[in-house]
Amino acid sequence: MTDHTASTEFNQNLLKFLDASPTPFHAVATIRAELDEQGFNVLDEKDAWGKLAAGRYYVTRNDSSIIAFTLPDVDLAVTGFHMVGTHTDSPCLHVKPRPEKVSQTLWQLGVEVYGGALLNPWFDRDLSMAGRVSYVDSQQQIKHTLIDFKKAIATIPSLAIHLDREVNQNRSINQQLHLPPIVLQLAEGETKDFRDLLLTQIKQQQPGCDIAKVLDYEVSLYDTQGAAVIGLNDDFISSARLDNLLSCYVGLHALLKADTATPSLLICTDHEEVGSMSTSGAQGTLLESVLMRLCPDIESHHRMIQHSMMISVDNAHAIHPNYADRHDAEHGPKLNHGPVIKSNANQRYATNSETGAFFRQLCEQQDVPVQDFVVRSDMACGSTIGPLTAAALGVKTLDIGVPTFGMHSIRELAGSQDAYLLSKALTQFFR
Repeated sequence: MTDHTASTEFNQNLLKFLDASPTPFHAVATIRAELDEQGFNVLDEKDAWGKLAAGRYYVTRNDSSIIAFTLPDVDLAVTGFHMVGTHTDSPCLHVKPRPEKVSQTLWQLGVEVYGGALLNPWFDRDLSMAGRVSYVDSQQQIKHTLIDFKKAIATIPSLAIHLDREVNQNRSINQQLHLPPIVLQLAEGETKDFRDLLLTQIKQQQPGCDIAKVLDYEVSLYDTQGAAVIGLNDDFISSARLDNLLSCYVGLHALLKADTATPSLLICTDHEEVGSMSTSGAQGTLLESVLMRLCPDIESHHRMIQHSMMISVDNAHAIHPNYADRHDAEHGPKLNHGPVIKSNANQRYATNSETGAFFRQLCEQQDVPVQDFVVRSDMACGSTIGPLTAAALGVKTLDIGVPTFGMHSIRELAGSQDAYLLSKALTQFFR
């Protein structure tokens, strides 16, 4: 198989993954389905694991974070783990607990902005809803299920330029007043209950489901336009949630090709976009707990950590042709020029010379080009799960990513070759 054929097939599967994963819950469910198909064994944190036999395993937390790993018959204190870390969440609009609004006979939903969303692109899009719903059945047992309306059921219309002549010079968005989406038109005096809407949708989506009442939910809006390869020469991938589901897919693809003789681990955590401080975020205990259970002896555990390495994979800012002055000219990554090593002297990224050198050599061995990103010295730098993981575990860590445009927009853009190039490097890492 030529590289072009392989990258085309890789991208088509990436697009399917992006479309199947409108929320972190759906992303984890999609990953789980692939792991099940590949023969991974599921673990439950509530069970006693004991000493696991050599094999391939995964464990989830909160249905929105997942760890998958290959465990050979080796001394982990001597080998350590090769680890890749990503996150499953993306900036979006979450439906509030009491969202019902009626104005001018239009039924709207109150929403809360999740993460650092670029809000302007959310207007005038065909929106749907998806997430997790908790309900009670006829036996008064609390259960949980995933929901996805799939069809376009909502929109946030812009105000016409005739009513705001300065909009192209100075548009401000009041998150409370301007973001509630319109869902349907009501008759005069008619009301709707959002939980009843969810109950009806679940019954349609899952015929025969024993559901008596919706108790709670974590539902968000998403753009129904599917992921696509675009450009005159198919140079780009355009999609929602490239940050950071692209990295989740690349990590999963690499893990499935991992050498079973190498202890390899993929962790995809939730809540990175809001600081990672949750039970299922990178500041939670998920990774530390799993590693401790795999190597419980304290002395051996610390040795294992020092023989391990984490590659934190999260998208990087490509140099924008219309805003090139927002970049350090010597550190402006280009689309389709390979993965990016992200560095920051103030430790917003976890890369150091040791881990950077390792990745450069790894890419060189696979004939994968490498780029560098450093934020302008007069601008603030974002961060990733890399520094959090490095500080919590004491593990050598590197921050890398695929260059993209429009990060945190409802639709982002990446090069059509970069994800495949990164997958070659990470596959080698796991081997």
